[in-house]
Amino acid sequence: MKKILTGLKPTGELTLGNYLGAIKQMVAMQDQYDSYLFVADLHAITVSQNPLELKSRIRKFIAMYIACGIDPNKNTIYIQSENEYIANISWLLECNTYYGEASRMIQFKEKSKEQANFSVGLLTYPILMAADILYLDADFVPVGIDQKQHVELARDIAMRFNSKYGPTFTLPEPLINDRAIKIKDLKNPAKKMSKSEENTAGVISMFDDPATIKQKIMRATTDSENIIKYDEEKKPGISNLLNIAALISGKSINELEKEFKDQGYKEFKEYVALITAKHIGEIRKRYDELINSKELDIILDKGRDKSKKLASAKLKLMQEKMGLIR
Repeated sequence: MKKILTGLKPTGELTLGNYLGAIKQMVAMQDQYDSYLFVADLHAITVSQNPLELKSRIRKFIAMYIACGIDPNKNTIYIQSENEYIANISWLLECNTYYGEASRMIQFKEKSKEQANFSVGLLTYPILMAADILYLDADFVPVGIDQKQHVELARDIAMRFNSKYGPTFTLPEPLINDRAIKIKDLKNPAKKMSKSEENTAGVISMFDDPATIKQKIMRATTDSENIIKYDEEKKPGISNLLNIAALISGKSINELEKEFKDQGYKEFKEYVALITAKHIGEIRKRYDELINSKELDIILDKGRDKSKKLASAKLKLMQEKMGLIR
């Protein structure tokens, strides 16, 4: 079975957009692959983080993903920083990566312009990402189009290492789902719903209570036509709500249009608010069972031990090939 690796950077709050746009797809794929899921906490510290908030968020992210349907029996789940071999592998890969390659990464270019001073980690974290992928010999890495370049860098580094020292790494492929529905900001449907958005009025957090969820949906930006019809160009707000309703209810857009053809935006928003609050409430119930449980620690201990065993063997192989073993 092919291996697939997904990393989660523990920044911001997980949103309804993350759940409907990414997590549900991960749940659908977990029967098709040997699946690995890790929290990329070392990636998060390329910029300053509050230690207590970061520690809390790491656990919250894992508990929420499991509550959303990620099955620990079908996924190896671990925290990146608990596998010290990954950082060691990253250094060996850095010494086989050219500065020009790292500095050409689009995210580095953009983020380095935003800050007067930035850490060296901002430059080198794509190589740490390569270490995450290559130690595991991952076949596929699901990424957005903005992260595709990083998987391609991992592939280039792997090819160079294999050529220089002999077969060592599987060459990874980015897995980009262009057909995935992108959930938009409720107040500004021209942009996606983001966990890093400062104005949370248009963002539904997976940790919002039912009253907050209803309030945000009832205040969602629509248009003056008052007709429930899917048209992303002319009716982005109502189209966004139709996408949310379809993904949660399991009904098609066409079915929802017919169901609400004689009703207005108020009635439709009430429906979307009701099913969304109920659905997130069911997820939160499982989350509350997990967040402070021994079950979560058992899952993480098991994932840590498995990932460390694989990474340790890969590091030793690399060291032997590079002449670093006594």
